[in-house]
Amino acid sequence: MAQYGVKVVVPIDLTKKPWEQKHPLHNRWHPDIPPVAEVEVGELFRVEMVDFSGGRITQDYSAEDIKHADPSIVHYLSGPIRVLDKDGIPAKPGDLLVVEICNLGPLPGDEWGFTASFDRENGGGFLTDHFPSATKAIWYFEGIFAYSPHIPGVRFPGLTHPGIIGTAPSMELLNIWNERERELEKNGHQTLKLCEVLHSRPLANLPTTKGCLLGKIPVGTAGWETIAKEAARTIPGRENGGNCDIKNLSRGSKIYLPVFVEGANFSTGDMHFSQGDGEIAFCGAIEMSGFLELKCEIIRGGMKEYLTPMGPTPLHVNPIFEIGPVEPRFSEWLVFEGISVDESGRQHYLDASVAYKRAVLNAIDYLSKFGYSKEQVYLLLSCCPCEGRISGIVDSPNALATLAIPTAIFDQDIRPKIGKVPVGPRLVRKPDVLRCTYDGNLPTTKNPAASM
Repeated sequence: MAQYGVKVVVPIDLTKKPWEQKHPLHNRWHPDIPPVAEVEVGELFRVEMVDFSGGRITQDYSAEDIKHADPSIVHYLSGPIRVLDKDGIPAKPGDLLVVEICNLGPLPGDEWGFTASFDRENGGGFLTDHFPSATKAIWYFEGIFAYSPHIPGVRFPGLTHPGIIGTAPSMELLNIWNERERELEKNGHQTLKLCEVLHSRPLANLPTTKGCLLGKIPVGTAGWETIAKEAARTIPGRENGGNCDIKNLSRGSKIYLPVFVEGANFSTGDMHFSQGDGEIAFCGAIEMSGFLELKCEIIRGGMKEYLTPMGPTPLHVNPIFEIGPVEPRFSEWLVFEGISVDESGRQHYLDASVAYKRAVLNAIDYLSKFGYSKEQVYLLLSCCPCEGRISGIVDSPNALATLAIPTAIFDQDIRPKIGKVPVGPRLVRKPDVLRCTYDGNLPTTKNPAASM
């Protein structure tokens, strides 16, 4: 008789630290991190995970934990998981690993999450030159809906998804990552003009032993320090997938991941109840603990068949994503446009990042007219199901980006009207996001034409 039901391959005990779990978690990419579980293609299995911080960001109504967060520890991932075919033969380099998301959600009994922005001196975010202080908002879940006492008058259904899902790199691919990111860190300030506009973020997050967790390889054992010094950080997405933050990867989605090591050794984490396109606040989705119920298949030789390298080696490929059929339905949107002209009035050439930044700033300033602080809107646009688009990338000199916000998430009509702009919302919005003082010395950007 066929077996039904889901097999839990990576359980999580929320009373324990990431390194105390039955299957210790990891927060780096490296081919030598050993798998903690094994699955066969076609079987339904469950992977549980902590929030990206491993429980260090708490439910307390304070942003001090965000202000003093240790950026070296993110993200805590569940896995690696080794994948075998029906004959017990593992996935091989050059294969495609197909991962289907059958079900997902918050861990039972832990139905809450947080959205935050890091202190500018500690990682910042997309708009950290405008919002340098650490902030935090707590969200509570009611079935598929989320609401926050710190951003009142807003309620929306979450499109829950894993922020990170990826396969282990080969040593050759890991060396490619580290070489190009070290070069960027060394010379980027002199060569990349965009840094003058988004002047706030680390250019790269290079390997470091500080905060490093390597799963079943305990700190202090033979080889730990060698691996820790070369293991890649989980912050950016890369050829292996990783931190893609695609908000639509919910139930029914499939991810086609390139395989670089025997067994694929895929890992996942960074669960989000909801996220806006771009996750602009950086810690900007509704972060939570959660679970995924998955099935895998192996397409033998699929990398060569389906993925065209965009670089000097066959390893310079990217995953393919198939979006599932489940998502919130909205019929009315308010859309904000941005062009590649920065706050100083300086023209940039077809720069989509500058254009998107301006679209977001336009939306923040507009929504602040309806009773919200700008910090509230910043966090809201990072986690609500808004849609970001590169609408034009060919019409010199201006790239054109848009940000579309579903109007139904608000308890008031936010559309422009004939007559006076409303002086206050239907709800008196005395609460604000939790906020710390900014004690750093980096310059901040002020838009002289924006609303106060």
